[in-house]
Amino acid sequence: MELKKDSNAVSIDMLLIVHSEKRRAAQGTHSELQADPGALSQRRGGLQGVGNGIRRWQKFEGNDVHGSLAEKQHPQQTQVITSYDNQGTQLTVEVHPRDAMPQLLKKFSLAKCLQGDKNGNTRPRQPGAKDAHAYPWDRSSLKSMSLDLRQFEKLDTYASQVTVKSGLDELVSDLLQEAHTDLERVRVIWIWICHHIEYDVEAAQEKDRQAFKPTDILRTQKTNCDGYAGLFEKMCRIAGVQCMTVPGYSKGFGYQTGQSFSGEFDHAWNAVYLEGRWHLVDSTWGSGLVDSTTSKFTFLYNEFYFLTHPALFIEDHFPDNKNWQLLKPPQSLKQFESNMYHKSEFYNKGMLSAHPETSVIKTVNGKATVAVESRAPTLFMFMLNGKQEHGLLSLRKDGMKLDIYPPTVGTHKLQIFAKGNSDVYSSVLEYTVKCNYVDVGVRLPAELHQPVGPSWFSEQMGIVKPSHPDPIIHTSDGRCSVSFGVEEGVSVLASLHGDEGPITEETQRRYIFQLHREKRAELKVQLPQAGKFALKIFVKKRLEPGNYVFVFNYLLCCPNTKVSWPMFPESFGNWGQDNELLEPLSGVLPANRNVPFKLKLHGIAKALVKGQDTWPLTLNGEGYWEGSCSTAGCREIYVMVLENANHSFYSYILKYKVNAQ
Repeated sequence: MELKKDSNAVSIDMLLIVHSEKRRAAQGTHSELQADPGALSQRRGGLQGVGNGIRRWQKFEGNDVHGSLAEKQHPQQTQVITSYDNQGTQLTVEVHPRDAMPQLLKKFSLAKCLQGDKNGNTRPRQPGAKDAHAYPWDRSSLKSMSLDLRQFEKLDTYASQVTVKSGLDELVSDLLQEAHTDLERVRVIWIWICHHIEYDVEAAQEKDRQAFKPTDILRTQKTNCDGYAGLFEKMCRIAGVQCMTVPGYSKGFGYQTGQSFSGEFDHAWNAVYLEGRWHLVDSTWGSGLVDSTTSKFTFLYNEFYFLTHPALFIEDHFPDNKNWQLLKPPQSLKQFESNMYHKSEFYNKGMLSAHPETSVIKTVNGKATVAVESRAPTLFMFMLNGKQEHGLLSLRKDGMKLDIYPPTVGTHKLQIFAKGNSDVYSSVLEYTVKCNYVDVGVRLPAELHQPVGPSWFSEQMGIVKPSHPDPIIHTSDGRCSVSFGVEEGVSVLASLHGDEGPITEETQRRYIFQLHREKRAELKVQLPQAGKFALKIFVKKRLEPGNYVFVFNYLLCCPNTKVSWPMFPESFGNWGQDNELLEPLSGVLPANRNVPFKLKLHGIAKALVKGQDTWPLTLNGEGYWEGSCSTAGCREIYVMVLENANHSFYSYILKYKVNAQ
């Protein structure tokens, strides 16, 4: 049946008018039911609450309907019951006295009262070809329609501050005071729910818990995912915006990488009709998250799930009806299970893609490689089985590359974190790594932190033009020299770390000797033995307070088992950054020998070497202080300087040890 009155009138697919019978009218009884569409389905077994917080469709039983209609009846009252199923079908029933005019006939010109669209359709249109977006994602936008989020700043602030005064109708009316388009109406409803409704963890775990009614949700301000979706749909309909609840599977709280899905659906979300197309939202996941260790909910607004691009939404939402994927081509459940799961923070932090594109990866010759592409330079870190070990992560301007070397055969959990524009690292990817072979020759130092090798970040921190752009340095004799430019006002500190040998916290800097030449720093490194070492680089701005900040490290590799270099001499605070030591470089001198010294010292009046006796150093024509001393009868040798010729106080700048006789 179709009735039209004007251009704004609604079109009714079916109008069912039930007249009371004479014998029942004589008894003065008429049926009364709640006008809430959800009331009928809850009473009649339409959408029932189940343990996972999702309603499931069940058949209506006519006997119960008849009994319910007969329970509460009052004369001369008209009741309207409207119900929607998950396919978009709407059923409206009026129960009224025989001679009364049906209420629906009075409302034909009030399209908004029936939540009809601009074409006069009261039943939401099913998604079709014009709603579908191309798969895979084209990287154009995280949203399914063009949005400038800055336009919502004032609206979001207003919506988040609106409070519940009485019922749902008044709440929606208050929210709509500042909303003038359907998009703005949906936005204020979304913002209000995400900032006021808490996920009820206990209710989601109760198998016999009844479905949440909007009135109960407003009172407790708690619900499960089914309640979020139902409340969002109800508020949109009151606001005159077509909205549907979509049940399905999700990769949410408790999801394990690579798991399969079957049985009852575990989640629900919404589709809203805006500007001639369907769009997807998930207010449950937009409101916050549940801590996996404490099972406690925390409000943490997530913009990602508002009008999410369908090609991204499908990564963690699989609807019961493939049409609600809004994709061409649609994905199968098997594809959903096997496809790589990029968390919302992956895209929030500016990531574009990751390789491999499967959640389970296998090592090749003991190694697995992961690469991430990002829109802008981003800091990353990783954890293998909960520790930042057994991997080499190098930064690129457009992402990062990570090589993983699992320490044992078996299955390992790999987590990748990104920092983005915030000060906090967020988990963006998870892989399951299956290792069937371990290369014992690739054992990495436990102190090898991330990232390895110079990058855009080290340039940002004042280290430029490195002599070794690659993160791994191989040396056959256990020695190497690394240099790089240092910006004005930046101090550099380095330390060496290995898993074996005599290196301790006190001596880890003594195997590195730092020199400065014309705005370049040089690090001379001598390894105490063969093996793999982490050469860590730290920086600090001289005029700023605080400690040195870790920037990156190199991996030094030496297979020569004959290597056994001593430490460099110990330097003191008065050893200037522009000073240069040519000899002796070893921090341990032989006993009973004459040892030559040659240094370049700036701003010095006098220099000497002190042991059992004192030996002055002389300044040659090339600007070097030269001389020699005897180590006979000495256990320690010092290099000392006089900065001002008018003073008599000498400062220690270097210290050597002498081998026992």
